[in-house]
Amino acid sequence: MTFTLQDLATRFGLELVGDGGSRIDGVCTLTPGVPGRLGFLSNPKLRSQLADTKAAAVIVGKADAKNLRNGLVAPDPYLAYARIAALFDPYRDFPEHRHPSAVIAPGVKIGKGCCIAMNAVIADNSVIGDGCFIGPNCVVMQNVHIGPGTMLVANVFVWHGVRIGARCNVQPGAVIGSRGFGNAMSKEGWVEVPQLGTVVIGDDVEIGANTTIDRGALDDTVIENGVKLDNQIQIAHNVRIGAHTAIAACVGIAGSTRIGSRCMIGGAAGIAGHLKIADGTIVLAGAWVSNSLEKGIYGSAIPVLAQRAYRRMAANVHRIMSLVDRLRAVERKLGIKPQEAPGEDDV
Repeated sequence: MTFTLQDLATRFGLELVGDGGSRIDGVCTLTPGVPGRLGFLSNPKLRSQLADTKAAAVIVGKADAKNLRNGLVAPDPYLAYARIAALFDPYRDFPEHRHPSAVIAPGVKIGKGCCIAMNAVIADNSVIGDGCFIGPNCVVMQNVHIGPGTMLVANVFVWHGVRIGARCNVQPGAVIGSRGFGNAMSKEGWVEVPQLGTVVIGDDVEIGANTTIDRGALDDTVIENGVKLDNQIQIAHNVRIGAHTAIAACVGIAGSTRIGSRCMIGGAAGIAGHLKIADGTIVLAGAWVSNSLEKGIYGSAIPVLAQRAYRRMAANVHRIMSLVDRLRAVERKLGIKPQEAPGEDDV
């Protein structure tokens, strides 16, 4: 598929510089660039590459428009690139098809333009919207509703009663609606607590490879519109994630926590249960969140140190409490009232 530069300018509301008739058949990096393709410049440190790129055209911001020979000017070049690049994604185009090896229960409703790939299983009373892709070895259990334009790429498991919105993208190995980790202790051992809720996923949600989203115990686990989840994330029962929040890989979120909208959670962060994280909050990679958070930027992990420096720091951490005791003894002797320190419940 090819577009003229004028086509792209008109479609995405961008300013055209140069030859509007230039044919664009894909996208590329700025360096070295590829003839016939469209690059982008969003990092000011790469401005020197603009003059030598072999790309047919480049997307730039206002500050670089004066140096542009052929291309498009956008308020946000990276955002414009993302939208244009989607036009050249071959995996979004698939024929309407049902593979002979797919197992589809008689009561399933499948919309127009869907592709049901080899060895897919769709159980009773499920609804698959128009233009969906159900990839190889996916399992969709009974009473599931999947909105139009959603892709389950491969080996995705969707348990009963789950609702997935429109235009979602679920990567291989994801599990949606598995049993929440609820158990009650008895004299004989643990007794499983039935997880009677489900999972409700909004529109335009991305779920990364091997990410798991547990169903609710009574109420539902909810992932709101536009949420982006990276690979290998664990979302426990009754968690709610607000619209357009992005969560990086290997994050664990314990049960019944509420994460606001437009938050950013860095990789390998751990978030305890029954907390509230305000809209727009940023949690840095590796942080451990044990209290509810007001809007802000938070981090708690210790950046990597050389081994010798780390050993010294660890040794000093172990000495802290003895130093505190010595300081308090000195304060008592001098008649100084100790300053109040946060208690364990405040940490």
